[in-house]
Amino acid sequence: MPDLTHGDDAAAVNSLRSAVMRLSRRLKHQRVDESLSPTEMSVLGTLARCGRATPGELARKEHVQPPSMTRIVALLEAKGLVRLEPHPEDRRQKVVTQTEQAEAMLEESRRKRNAFLASLVEELDEDEWASLRAAAPVLEKLAHL
Repeated sequence: MPDLTHGDDAAAVNSLRSAVMRLSRRLKHQRVDESLSPTEMSVLGTLARCGRATPGELARKEHVQPPSMTRIVALLEAKGLVRLEPHPEDRRQKVVTQTEQAEAMLEESRRKRNAFLASLVEELDEDEWASLRAAAPVLEKLAHL
């Protein structure tokens, strides 16, 4: 296991953190709908990836408190981006489902952000692009740990 507190390994961790944060900020500026917060977009992305979920499940996946998720879901519902439906087994709960409007908006957002990244990738040489392609699954894994 590498020593992530000293030397080259620590420098690599620092460089990775800095690069991911800068790239993330740049991607956030490639928004399709400026009326949605990054958190609201993240919730819609989670619903797209994982399917319908209760507000409690969404809160866990998004690492927020349940009352915060309840507010976020209410905002998304008011904007017509999610529906609340009765839970099939527990009548006390609701299940959150994204609407077709949300699906279309997310698709346009992905298209815009992918085009932005593609324009950046065009500046890389073949070796850099090969390294980035190889690193993509590892970065995906880190994002979901």
